[in-house]
Amino acid sequence: MRATLIGVGLVLMLGALVGCFHEMETVEGTGTIRYIDLEGGFYAIEADSGQKLDPVNLRTEFEQDGLRVRFRVRMVEEVITIHQWGHPVEVLEMEALNGTGME
Repeated sequence: MRATLIGVGLVLMLGALVGCFHEMETVEGTGTIRYIDLEGGFYAIEADSGQKLDPVNLRTEFEQDGLRVRFRVRMVEEVITIHQWGHPVEVLEMEALNGTGME
């Protein structure tokens, strides 16, 4: 009986741990870097899909209003920003686009 209770407890703990490490949603697409003049100003991504993305780790080379980009980002769930604009994301990959393709 005791061994059964210990086994059930271990299974429940393992399930809880696996739940903590689930894969966060990633989004890929193209869009435009925009300077948003709120809360002191910041750069964000307006995706062609209509999503508003607030990158928490945008590199300075991409801080150009109107810059077209191709991106892959991960949704960040446990971050609170003062921007109150879009969904916080972590940039995994980003490339600037020119008129004919990627630079």
